[in-house]
Amino acid sequence: MELNLGIIEKLKFLGKFVKHHLEQYQLATKEFETVQTSYGQVKGCKFNNVYREHGQYYSFEGIPFAKPPLGELRFRAPQPPEPWQGILDCTKCRSKPVQHDYVTKRIEGSEDCLYLNVYTKKLKSEQPLPVMVWIYGGGFHVGEATRIYYSPDYFMQKDVILVTFNYRLGIFGFLSFDDPDLQIPGNAGIKDQVMVLKWIKENIHHFNGDPNNITLFGQSAGASCVHLLTLTEQTKGLFHKVILHSGSVYCPWAYTDNRDLAYKNAIHLGYTGDKNEKKIYEFIKDKYAKDLVVPDLQVLTKDDLLNGETLNYMPVVEPYVTADCIASKPHEELIKNSWGNEIPFILGSTQFEGLLYTSLVKKYPYLIDELTNFVNLLPKSVTRSQSREKLKEMGLKLKQIYFDGHKPNAKDNFYQFLELLSHKMFLHDALRTIRDRMKYAKNAPTYCYSFNFDSEFFNHFRIICCGASERGVCHADELSYFFYGLVPEKLNTNCKEYRCIEQMIGMWYSFALNSDPNCKEINSVKWQPVDESNGVPKCLIVDEQLECKELPAYDKLKVWDEFYVTK
Repeated sequence: MELNLGIIEKLKFLGKFVKHHLEQYQLATKEFETVQTSYGQVKGCKFNNVYREHGQYYSFEGIPFAKPPLGELRFRAPQPPEPWQGILDCTKCRSKPVQHDYVTKRIEGSEDCLYLNVYTKKLKSEQPLPVMVWIYGGGFHVGEATRIYYSPDYFMQKDVILVTFNYRLGIFGFLSFDDPDLQIPGNAGIKDQVMVLKWIKENIHHFNGDPNNITLFGQSAGASCVHLLTLTEQTKGLFHKVILHSGSVYCPWAYTDNRDLAYKNAIHLGYTGDKNEKKIYEFIKDKYAKDLVVPDLQVLTKDDLLNGETLNYMPVVEPYVTADCIASKPHEELIKNSWGNEIPFILGSTQFEGLLYTSLVKKYPYLIDELTNFVNLLPKSVTRSQSREKLKEMGLKLKQIYFDGHKPNAKDNFYQFLELLSHKMFLHDALRTIRDRMKYAKNAPTYCYSFNFDSEFFNHFRIICCGASERGVCHADELSYFFYGLVPEKLNTNCKEYRCIEQMIGMWYSFALNSDPNCKEINSVKWQPVDESNGVPKCLIVDEQLECKELPAYDKLKVWDEFYVTK
């Protein structure tokens, strides 16, 4: 993703970025607290909430949950941390994972990144507090659990514990080799997440958390991770309900079967050998971390982009089974008998997810101008299972419903193309997930929402992706209403944006507390679980006025259904 901002705007953005970082630690008090964990004592700090009327909370940041994944542990499954003597200073976040930062345009972070943060409103109470565990998004190649993006102040207005954590990204978290001798089957970044959940189950009671009431939630790639974690026996009993923001295992960016990623990565770095995995591993295993991070657009050609190719490392079906295997089968098979079918779900999307791609499509208008038969826009799993004639029919169907049968061009059909991407990359996969829940999770509630709140100044991700003049509710825009981060602005508590924060936090907290998102903050509506009595799923529309309506864009989404059933 690129910042769609001019030079002056970028400088202002970076200035706010730094200001926020400094401000956060100015909110820290000089009151400290020590907590015993299974591995040793940790020292945390008391913080003032950015909205002072909500008092203070405890912050424990930079707690190790695994050994540093260095040396022989590079690319491999995480190992439990070593116990320590004395008191570990956990008053500040540790380094983010190695990545190409989209703000600074530099390779940043550290391989020594497996640390978590615990924020709790109370260390003592009559009843232990519900626990919420956040998994960040970023396409499996960017992201971090720091106050810059995910300050806990809004959640700390409630009696809850919030846990955020780092997991490995890119090649470090998702390199996969078929050769069992290498012991790198893939999904190390997901295995980091399992290690965190085990740590929480074992230790969260020390922080006044309830180990029997844990809600796992995430956004985009983080949401697909949450969904995947409901499908593996590795996590059974480690959490009790989930929330998916704009992502599921069905999303085309949530998994890959491309077995040539490491080979292509190595060639880019100067490798001249064949596809022998042992040779490739020997070539890359001691490379500097910064050299192993290869942004897509430095390597992909025009034809690659037109064909939807990517060099992103992401979750895989593991080629052989190990003791910590996450996915031994395709997710379509795992879902049917998943233990996650027994727990409550919330899932949803933003109103116009496709605005995420504004910068990319403006930079490469040929993505629209050179569309021909539209087959390249079909899901990969569909193109592999259908005849050429059938695929041509499907492509023409897309052309008809999004462009009225005309050949599109970037000047006149920019937003129609982004709408198509919204449906392909996010919304239809949410519908597929709802359908799975109706089929396989009949005894557990599934709540659906659409985030449509279009603030002129507070939907920060849209402003970053599209510029200050664009309107609409972009992918990740709802994060401004959950975390005091990114480009922060302290609001007048009487404004509509602050009211939206109260509603979102109220619903998510209520769901974490008792598995029902209905709460006093949304008493104007009754949010019902999806049921099978109506062919069109109903969802909560989050806007200036809340209302329950049929799933947006359903008429177009159901056309994508036909692609999966046509023979």
